[in-house]
Amino acid sequence: MPAFAIIVPCRLESTRFPRKLLHPIRGKPLVLWVAERIATQAPDFPLWFAVDHESLAECIESAGFKALMTAASHPSGTDRIAEANRTVRADYVLNVQADEPLVSAGQLQALARLIQGDCPMATLCTPFKRAVDFNNTNQVKVVMSQTGRALYFSRSPMPHSRDLGQTVDDAWVAANPCFKHLGLYAYQAGFLEKFVALPPGRLEQIEKLEQLRALENGYPIAIAATADPTIGVDTPEDAKKFEAHLG
Repeated sequence: MPAFAIIVPCRLESTRFPRKLLHPIRGKPLVLWVAERIATQAPDFPLWFAVDHESLAECIESAGFKALMTAASHPSGTDRIAEANRTVRADYVLNVQADEPLVSAGQLQALARLIQGDCPMATLCTPFKRAVDFNNTNQVKVVMSQTGRALYFSRSPMPHSRDLGQTVDDAWVAANPCFKHLGLYAYQAGFLEKFVALPPGRLEQIEKLEQLRALENGYPIAIAATADPTIGVDTPEDAKKFEAHLG
């Protein structure tokens, strides 16, 4: 039974970008860009992909990675990971989203440190640099306490400037650090089972953000900021950004 494992939840369909994990970028499916990145950045951690469709399993296994079939009915990636970890049986699980092809060794090491503390769940964020991104509802915001605990996650810009409203500019964002949530998590194994036993929360269902289920039920989430660059591929436009990043 490994102390740590990375489990990547993979869902074939996506509302904003159908079948995005199989979307080819320079001839290679997005999910394999992610798989190869994780393998090079964290070679010492066992790596598994928790999938909901045979086409994903075939793609992943044909490239030499390990896939576990999980129920298609899971309401969140965390539920999917919990099912997978009943097979993997890791004490601590790192969750890398299957659409985060720039995950770094530093980010994964930070998560591993956080999850060995006094919170059953951990995640990361990064400072916004542009007001246009801060106002984009596809980019999730997080506010946190001075003691490194997440207070709330939202698709709405927060903190909201009462004086400036929606007219905040890049200078304001730089002077008043605002943080983008990254799709990277860590969990203590026992918490995963508690999490999936909880019904989806009211705020979780409104915002469509599964991490709110933990906060709504009183579970603290440790959080730290990272400056490592990231491109989460949520839309076809994001896929083009990642391809451009490749040079």
